[in-house]
Amino acid sequence: MAKAPPSISLLLLLSSAVFLTIPAVISAIGVNYGTLGNLPPPTQVANFIKTQTSIDSVKIFDVNPDILRAFAGTGISVVVTVPNGDIPALANGRQARRWVSANILPFHPQTKIKYISVGNEILLTGDNNMINNLLPAMRNLNNALVRAGVRDVKVTTAHSLNIIAYDLTGAPSSGRFRPGWDKGILAPILAYHRRTKSPFMVNPYPYFGLTPKMSNFAIFRTPYKAVRDPFTRHVYTNMFDALMDSTYSAMKALGYGDVNIVVGETGWPSACDAPWCSPANAAWQTRPTAERNWGLFRADFSPVYDVGLLRNGQGGGGRPALPAPSTAGGKWCCSEVGCNECAAARQH
Repeated sequence: MAKAPPSISLLLLLSSAVFLTIPAVISAIGVNYGTLGNLPPPTQVANFIKTQTSIDSVKIFDVNPDILRAFAGTGISVVVTVPNGDIPALANGRQARRWVSANILPFHPQTKIKYISVGNEILLTGDNNMINNLLPAMRNLNNALVRAGVRDVKVTTAHSLNIIAYDLTGAPSSGRFRPGWDKGILAPILAYHRRTKSPFMVNPYPYFGLTPKMSNFAIFRTPYKAVRDPFTRHVYTNMFDALMDSTYSAMKALGYGDVNIVVGETGWPSACDAPWCSPANAAWQTRPTAERNWGLFRADFSPVYDVGLLRNGQGGGGRPALPAPSTAGGKWCCSEVGCNECAAARQH
């Protein structure tokens, strides 16, 4: 990457993607733990993660007490999420204190809660009530934690990379926050992160672009012709690095290049419906085949495909892992730097 902020953390989860912390080298790896479907009890999931994988962090999409209890004493860090609909109420300080008393204090520190994500991709919802109350809710939750003597749990919120805009080159160094969101919304959020030493969380998905010819660039495969940023002359060999540098460029442009970045989600499904490359199909990711095929592990704990997270080659039984996904047929796609035709899709 051209120039990284002080530390970058990646969260990629059990039903969606994987979770890493990268100061300069990887020091943690984690997964998003989704709860939709016929899944094993949380105690079995926690035991599997602790004893059979190298995963040491999980992110959940709520504050499920059964899951929080299951991870108590495991040493595995947990990221919890405030549901989007709860955000307006938490703009009230008393409600935020009640929320912390009900959802954090009974479990922490026995369960290592590391971050509270206040909602998920709120700007993308377009809901002004939630957007306007997002930062007040974050502040109130942080104040409630401090008041309760909890200083090792940080409050953040996860952003879609829809917040980033590019010039016609699509170069990472040209990444900027969208006008209207930059100074009015994101700058105050970044100021909060700087003050509280909490990270800025983003969900970068290389898969949510187009142009199948760029598939190797999207999924870290070589050989692939590198993409050069025409302004910095930095050469990129994968889309993930380009997306992260775009985020950092946008933060730096507002004067917040010192704020750490956390990746809340990333990844790609093991199967999709069909290839296409037109802005008219920007909502393709909601199609059923892709939605059914997010995830690293099946319900019997067998790997969907081996990404190196199992200890000593262990598995949970069941079907064997799939080989690395084929790029044939254009099932993997991501937008090309400088590809004007697919610019709209890249703004997903």
